[in-house]
Amino acid sequence: MNPVYEHGTERTAKNAAAYRLGMTMTEWACRSLLGLGQTEHLELGGPIPALRGTFKDPKRKLPDLWGWHKADEMYWLIEAKGGSVGVGTLRKGWAQLESGSKILSPFAHRTVLVGASVRPGDDLFLTIDHNLRPGEPPLPLSEPDADDEATPGNLEDRLGSDDDALIGAARAQMLVHLALRSAPSSQLRTVPVPANRTSRHRRYGLTTPLEKDDHTFAMRAALRGAALHGEPRPRRAQLRSWGGDDFLACRIPGTEVQLGMSRKLFAVCAHLHDEDLAIARRTPGLRAEDQPALNQRLSDEAQEVQRLTQRRIFREQREEMRPLLRDLLHRPEEPELDLEGNEDLLEAATPETYLVL
Repeated sequence: MNPVYEHGTERTAKNAAAYRLGMTMTEWACRSLLGLGQTEHLELGGPIPALRGTFKDPKRKLPDLWGWHKADEMYWLIEAKGGSVGVGTLRKGWAQLESGSKILSPFAHRTVLVGASVRPGDDLFLTIDHNLRPGEPPLPLSEPDADDEATPGNLEDRLGSDDDALIGAARAQMLVHLALRSAPSSQLRTVPVPANRTSRHRRYGLTTPLEKDDHTFAMRAALRGAALHGEPRPRRAQLRSWGGDDFLACRIPGTEVQLGMSRKLFAVCAHLHDEDLAIARRTPGLRAEDQPALNQRLSDEAQEVQRLTQRRIFREQREEMRPLLRDLLHRPEEPELDLEGNEDLLEAATPETYLVL
């Protein structure tokens, strides 16, 4: 552990760092390791419309996240703990999960506690505990309430028919968008993938390995064949007429990883990011993780209630002031379509994102 953090950092900053560590590692563990779909902050209302007001109450000690697990066919309630996580901290986490579980008790669900602990002289390590709670089957996903913002499962599977899913996916992929947005145009490329998202079934966790995807292989072979016969590199409209789509991608500096996303998702991320910046300028001081406690003499629990209230106000104002997002991408230069490929690379994709190792 960094000695500056351990001995020279005030309590509020330590709490903010622990919050980010816990949430980041929990998201990775639940989604990448355990197969959970998209997660949502429970304080935004939770999975059941009738219980939304209860879950939004900042005075309740509730878990951080909820999600929908397709294999389990049930809701998950998740609490994230980060920093110097000991037995006492984990007990508090279980108490928060118990409180949330009582509210969701009519429905079958799983409670999950993830502790991401780092201490002086130690490596980072995780603990994952879970418990299964029996109950009624979940609400049908095929008939969501018209005013319901809860979107369990994988948001990318419903982007064509659900605006809230599109915005939720954009928020989840904002860091990838910012990496692409900051890259020089000369380092961007576009990668051909089949336009039919349903052809990329996730047979291995959250992504589809493209080297094992017959549709991708056949389409790229046809494109390379056309290029060998002297035809110019296809423009976007021509690529789409062949059943293809192009994802923006670039190599992350200092790594051997390339990340990318569809143009549709990139455009939504761009508009959402600009709107978030505008809302942050109009609502200063409400981003809880970036602000010190108003009263440093408050207990940790009182500071947590304060942060929950600030986060809720900021998110509510962000949603109220959000305009309609346009599916547009403005770039002064068109990145070159990559038809060469590389057998030494491992590629994978979700319906709207792209990864290369």
